[in-house]
Amino acid sequence: MPDLGWNRETWDEFYKWPGGGEEWSEWWGGSEAQWFGSLYPRLHRVLPARRILEIAPGFGRWTRFLLPLCQNYLGLDLSARCVGACQEIFSNAAHAIFIQNDGLSLERAPAESFDLVFSFDSLVHAELDVFAHYIPQILQKLVPAGVGFIHHSNFLTAGDILPAPHYRSTTVSAEQVSKLITSHGGKVLIQELVNWGGTILHDCLTLFGNAAAHADIDSVYLQNPGFMDEASLIKNFQSFYSRIK
Repeated sequence: MPDLGWNRETWDEFYKWPGGGEEWSEWWGGSEAQWFGSLYPRLHRVLPARRILEIAPGFGRWTRFLLPLCQNYLGLDLSARCVGACQEIFSNAAHAIFIQNDGLSLERAPAESFDLVFSFDSLVHAELDVFAHYIPQILQKLVPAGVGFIHHSNFLTAGDILPAPHYRSTTVSAEQVSKLITSHGGKVLIQELVNWGGTILHDCLTLFGNAAAHADIDSVYLQNPGFMDEASLIKNFQSFYSRIK
């Protein structure tokens, strides 16, 4: 089970970061192809954003695409190694700040300040206790009409399949995250169950915001077993356009 200690030790000490995180975008033909082919189409209605908070940016695989789309950026990561790497990689970005946190607290982020809180391909390793801390804080950090977009595990619904592939957390489901959101005054806008490297829908993409600000929007719940087919199409066709100099 990837608890806080496992995450801190893995990303600070054990993992070698051979491609700076780029290795996890190989199924899409690279992070640029994945961003513009998969992530940006899901986020284009909320970007650009005045202020962005990114949780667990790692070595900045997505940060490099978020920075040109905001006026102020804050990245929080429990790994000192990741924070240091981002500070070096993005040293010329005067509007970006990177800070180490404890993996549970967002207290360094000012309240009611962010148009987008973003985390992708990181919190899949976070257990339910992390979301019990993060979800109410994310809702507090958003401006009234702001949104959070988080990629998390849905492996609790996978049954007896163990060990969890790719070190997914085993205590988290889409339904639990949805309940945390609604119980703290939030509303799920879109929740998309996806597969990752297989056929089981053991991951989830959740877009959410404050309920009062999004009262006129109907919640949408999707099951997308073709997420990896999407990745294949992006790699085999769109990714070539990302390689043009």
